[in-house]
Amino acid sequence: MQNNADGGDAAPPLLIDVPKLFSFAQNIGYLTRSSAECMYRVQEGKVYKAVSVGGNAVVIEVNSDDDGQALAVRFLRDKDGFEPTIRAETERYVREWFDLDRDMTPFYELAKADPLLRSVVERYSGLRIVGIPDLFEAIAWGIIGQQINLAFAYTLKRRLVESFGRKTECGGEPYWLFPEADTIASLTVEELLPLRMSVKKCEYLIHAARLIADGTLTKQRLLAAGGLQEAERQLVGIRGIGPWTANYVLMRCLRMPSAFPIDDVGLHNAVKHALNLDRKPTKAELLQLAEGWRGWEAYATFYLWRLLY
Repeated sequence: MQNNADGGDAAPPLLIDVPKLFSFAQNIGYLTRSSAECMYRVQEGKVYKAVSVGGNAVVIEVNSDDDGQALAVRFLRDKDGFEPTIRAETERYVREWFDLDRDMTPFYELAKADPLLRSVVERYSGLRIVGIPDLFEAIAWGIIGQQINLAFAYTLKRRLVESFGRKTECGGEPYWLFPEADTIASLTVEELLPLRMSVKKCEYLIHAARLIADGTLTKQRLLAAGGLQEAERQLVGIRGIGPWTANYVLMRCLRMPSAFPIDDVGLHNAVKHALNLDRKPTKAELLQLAEGWRGWEAYATFYLWRLLY
């Protein structure tokens, strides 16, 4: 058997079947959009990431198998790969991360008839919405990214993760787990200010963390809310979460394909670029364009983002 990072016999890889309309290469392309990313690293076409399973940091390598019909997940610590519970939870995480249980056929059929989406979807065929399965991480990333450019958002995220997240070493490489809601809930604004976030963002992060830490806000409750509109209503009722942040969370974490962050600057710029406009589209124009995306607004947005990132 192959030796792994711990120097022992490696556990057999976890093979996860992928749907026909899936391209690992396209998803890798998205994951490499920023060299400042701290939650995973991409090397030689493989993704390396720490995943929290039962409070333990499980370090994995994700690659496509030889025929492209499955993802091959290798556990970099042999003890993890021999545990059935860890293997099952890791598979669940990876399936959710890459949205593997989604039937994309209706979206691709829709895109063929849409003048704006047709070429974009052809160009990035097989791309999925790469998710953020953890609710607090998704909300935190949404709050951090409010009203700043993407590069600075990545800088702030790295500062937050490296200051309050959990680091594990494997094979001589550091891997980070996003800070737990309990950890951020226990902080004061003054303890977050050295990260160079605004006072308001510090307050919003702590408030959201406390709601999650005390069980008031959970992924399960949002999913059981009765649909997108009710889940959005619950999210925008939280201080610091407006429609953009709420729809970002609904899109990236709760996997609601009709979530639509219509106020997103990146979406506006992508449409401007795709249509060769001399200005950004108005909200009314975006709503008109989105008439043909009904039920798949999140995926339309994600594919259009890919034109820029």
